[in-house]
Amino acid sequence: MGSVAPHVLLVSFPGQGHINPLLRLGKRLAAKGLLVTFSTTESIGKDMRKANNITDDQATPVGQGFIRFEFFQDGWEEDDPRRKDLEEFLRHLEPAGKDALHQIIKKHAGKDHPVSCLINNSFIPWVCDVATELGIPNAVLWVQSCAAFSAYYHYHHNLVPFPSETEPKLDVQLPSMPLLRYDEVPDFLHPSSPYHFFGRLILGQFKNLSKPFCILMDTFQELEHEIIDYMAKLCMIKPVGPLFINPKAPNTSIRGDVLKADDCIEWLNSKPQASVAYISFGTVAHVKQEQVDEIAYGLLNSGISFLWVMKPPHKDTDFKLHVLPDGILEKVGDRGKVIQWSPQEEVLAHPSVACFVTHCGWNSSMEALSLGVPVLTFPQWGDQVTNSKFLVDVFGVGVRLSRGQAENRLILRDEVEKCLLEATLSPKAVELKQHALKWKTAAGEAVAEGGSSDQNIQSFVDEIRKRCVAVTSTSITQ
Repeated sequence: MGSVAPHVLLVSFPGQGHINPLLRLGKRLAAKGLLVTFSTTESIGKDMRKANNITDDQATPVGQGFIRFEFFQDGWEEDDPRRKDLEEFLRHLEPAGKDALHQIIKKHAGKDHPVSCLINNSFIPWVCDVATELGIPNAVLWVQSCAAFSAYYHYHHNLVPFPSETEPKLDVQLPSMPLLRYDEVPDFLHPSSPYHFFGRLILGQFKNLSKPFCILMDTFQELEHEIIDYMAKLCMIKPVGPLFINPKAPNTSIRGDVLKADDCIEWLNSKPQASVAYISFGTVAHVKQEQVDEIAYGLLNSGISFLWVMKPPHKDTDFKLHVLPDGILEKVGDRGKVIQWSPQEEVLAHPSVACFVTHCGWNSSMEALSLGVPVLTFPQWGDQVTNSKFLVDVFGVGVRLSRGQAENRLILRDEVEKCLLEATLSPKAVELKQHALKWKTAAGEAVAEGGSSDQNIQSFVDEIRKRCVAVTSTSITQ
């Protein structure tokens, strides 16, 4: 490996939607010649090992560099009932994680590759504290849109009015952005949200924003140019997405899935071009069973083929496994397939996929935009409601199926059927596809050599190399 490559330690919040973009960033940095260590809790690490044949400490070549994995114990037994309370778990994770990181960094300081940069995603802002304590340069990967970043930034600094207990239906006007209706603001900031804890967690990163020297974003200049240009005047942001496209190491098999993907490509191969609706609501959003029933009947009545990901609920939740209504699969026959987990990037890139029924998580949104796939937006909470607004009204690639859980409404089968047909077979479907293909081209150009995101990644790598000179093992071991 040679001892000249700077060593970057990536630390992820233990959730699939955070692991994926941070690991993708790791592969992009490795492809530019760095040594990257990816770390998260052992409780997730064991699932990643099983699903992806990962061997700890083994450095795997990626482009011009290497990537390796090193997981840490969070101090609780796997079956500890306290894990069901995420707020309690994360309160515990901070001191346990800080101790573990200190140990990992100290261990590497005594070897050829001292850690020269720490990068975390925004749900674990305490990683910035560890970097500051040890005098190691630190950057943050923001795993949502720049529009969502702007909303949190303006809320944290109290720069514009947001919905409040007294004015819950206040619309929000942020600079360089379309007006956000009260139910299109990231809803962790909304007084009616049951998830204020997540809002506080994210805002914790904004309190710590002076510590990282750079905020990397999984978006690209051409997609959110006005918002990015405005926010870049307020803090050091660099759009480096879409991170899942890696031109320097396109076929790397290193993945961060916590479930092994089911084989569905052969089934997609048997379907005509642009004939399949792909349905996935991510890893955390949970849809009620009665809503699943309505979507299933809407699909049946539309006559459209479908591939539906029904992920088993996480063991630390009390949710039940979704099931299709009795007799549905018999009625649809070979034009419907249900799987537990999918190789989503491969599925969305498949010519038989016509549209994506999505919860509008930012990872899924970026994948759909970058692969030219129109969407039916079915957001639940958090930044998903903001992403839905942009996918439909700004990027022009979507049909709105729901306004999120604040709407508190069952979307009935007739509406599901109508929206599916609109997104796949109507004159509007042609327009949606044209917009989607425009974004696909722009995304490809952004990450290609010399593109806006590629230049930002390169300048970030150059900055790490410069700062690496200042970080020595002696300063850490003292």
